[in-house]
Amino acid sequence: MDTEERRDFVRKHRTCVFGYDRKDDGPAMTVVYYVLDGDDLLISTMAARAKAQAVRRNPKVSVCVLDEQWPLTYVQVYGNARVEDDFAQAVDVLRRVIDLMAGQEVSSGKNSEIERMARDENRVVIRVTPYATFATPPRHVYHPEDIDTLTHWTSNTLPW
Repeated sequence: MDTEERRDFVRKHRTCVFGYDRKDDGPAMTVVYYVLDGDDLLISTMAARAKAQAVRRNPKVSVCVLDEQWPLTYVQVYGNARVEDDFAQAVDVLRRVIDLMAGQEVSSGKNSEIERMARDENRVVIRVTPYATFATPPRHVYHPEDIDTLTHWTSNTLPW
């Protein structure tokens, strides 16, 4: 994929594996929904969750954007993250994520419930600003005879 194809892939999808350094163990990975603000990925989480705490310690994160169709394809994104504590933004991002999860825009009649949820859960936003991607040429075996022509190449980190 070229630069524009990678960015378009990130724009057209909604789930990712969010990777960050754990305090005491190896890297942590969690599947989350994300929404976009320009090129930045916005992730709704609770301030008390490990993701937010880890980002406050170390802003370097990775995001593996997933295609939810088979065969699985993905784009790995490296970014600088920060926790944003603005309540109105937290409500907006939570609502946008709920819309994604529901597969449709949720009625405005649910706004007060979403706001209550954001307040009760002390929601914050993790903003990931991409600086690089990691591209692996896609290879997939659809039929056993595909292995006769299957090739593999090395991968490289590319600028965002």
